[in-house]
Amino acid sequence: VQLQASGGGLVQAGGSLRLSCTASGRTSSLYAIGWLRQAPGKEREFLARINWSAGATYYTDSVKGRFTISRDNAKNTVYLQMDSLKPEDTAVYYCAADGYNSGSIYSQDTYNYWGQGTLVTVSS
Repeated sequence: VQLQASGGGLVQAGGSLRLSCTASGRTSSLYAIGWLRQAPGKEREFLARINWSAGATYYTDSVKGRFTISRDNAKNTVYLQMDSLKPEDTAVYYCAADGYNSGSIYSQDTYNYWGQGTLVTVSS
C-alpha cells in the first residue's frame, strides 16, 4: 500500500485547510487510515482515524470540533478538514494506514504504512 498526502501550506490563525491522503496498491487490505502530526521538538501525535469500510471516526480531544476526517472510497482518498487553525497546529502532518486493527488507534506503532508528510504552518 502506498499513501500520498497533500494539501499542506501556510494559513493564518483562524483559517482552514483540507489535507488529502490517496491510497494505492492493495487498498482492500486496509482497515483504517489515520492522520498524525509531528511538531518541531515534539513526539508524533494521533489526530484522527476513519475505518475504511464502516466509516467510524475517532479524534483526539485537542482537535474535536475543529478537524473532520472523511473518506471517498471511490477515489481511495481520506480527507482531513481543519478549521479554526491555531499556531500550535503547525506541524508536519502524516497519513498512515492500519492493515491489522491490532493495536491502540492512538499509537503510531499501530500504523503499518505511511505517507510522506505535508507541512502545515499556521501564522499568528
